[in-house]
Amino acid sequence: MQLFDVYPVNDITIVKGSGSHIWDDRGNRYLDFYGGHAVISVGHTHPHYAERISKQLSQIGFYSNSVRMPLQQELAGKLGALSGKDDYQLFLCNSGAEANENAMKLASFHTGRKRIVAFTNAFHGRTSLAVAATDNPSIVAPVNETEHIVFLPYNDTEAVHEYFAGHGQEVAAVIVEAIQGVGGIVVASDDFLRSVRSLCSAHGAVLIADEVQCGYGRTGAFFAADHAGIQADIYTMAKGMGNGFPVGGILIAPHIRPRHGMLGTTFGGNHLACAAALAVLEIMEQESLLRQAADSGQYLMKSLAAIPGILNVRGRGLMIGFETDKAHQGLRKKLLDEYRIFTGTAKPDVIRLLPALNISPEDSECLISAIGKITGS
Repeated sequence: MQLFDVYPVNDITIVKGSGSHIWDDRGNRYLDFYGGHAVISVGHTHPHYAERISKQLSQIGFYSNSVRMPLQQELAGKLGALSGKDDYQLFLCNSGAEANENAMKLASFHTGRKRIVAFTNAFHGRTSLAVAATDNPSIVAPVNETEHIVFLPYNDTEAVHEYFAGHGQEVAAVIVEAIQGVGGIVVASDDFLRSVRSLCSAHGAVLIADEVQCGYGRTGAFFAADHAGIQADIYTMAKGMGNGFPVGGILIAPHIRPRHGMLGTTFGGNHLACAAALAVLEIMEQESLLRQAADSGQYLMKSLAAIPGILNVRGRGLMIGFETDKAHQGLRKKLLDEYRIFTGTAKPDVIRLLPALNISPEDSECLISAIGKITGS
């Protein structure tokens, strides 16, 4: 049997990881500034993370949500404390797409409405409603097309006001990334996010903050939307939440009430997933990773902006994007081929940096040095 060929892959076989480094099957070491799409939040095989999962696996790895699981409540308590959302409710699932799917479904249940407002260049996942709210027609199958999703210009406060003026009572939810990741590391203005919050409140719509990539401490705040000083009604999470273990979730404001059967999942919130997610939060707290992410990001952005040929450096914390001038458009490939440094990409020609939150100053300097050598500065 062959694998279904949907991934363009590098001809590299990774067999080991430690901290911000990974090794291939030939013994070559790489510096990981991408973390498998912003997934590796506390470093590969962090000792506490590995021990937490191993210990749980030796006891029980899985049972369904038909029995009590104290680990889920422990996770909810720790997550509420670190995020500052103690009064919110937690629903656990398995991925970012699933988190966004459940968030939009819950918003529709809560309001009794069908309309979802999304934004240009958004990416929210590849399933049903999540992909329908993603601004990329090439991955939206005919069966995913729906009249219930409307796209407005990202960061355009006036456009949102105009839409709500005419259709506010039809809107179930607005789903927004405080920083668009796949869309090119585009940061929403504080004024834009505050306006969206105000309009949702005025019209009884649910504000969904898609924090799958930009959240969980990556920007130096627990959620990227926190920088604007707003509270979303629902926060969606995944990626860095499990440091590679498949886990996702949504935080739900207290005014949105549950009922049995409203949402459900077979694997979500299983014992191993909770152990992984707890380990991540414990490491984040013990190692002050929000502060580290803010400090490391500030250093990287300042250093990148000083390199000739590096353009449009932007982002927050350790969610950073930049472009190059025409003379250095092969930079990303050279970083991998010549310096063994993994970075990411985003449309149209953006290089993305999404390293572990505990990336060391030495590893950050290694990246800056490599870019400087390639650009001749």
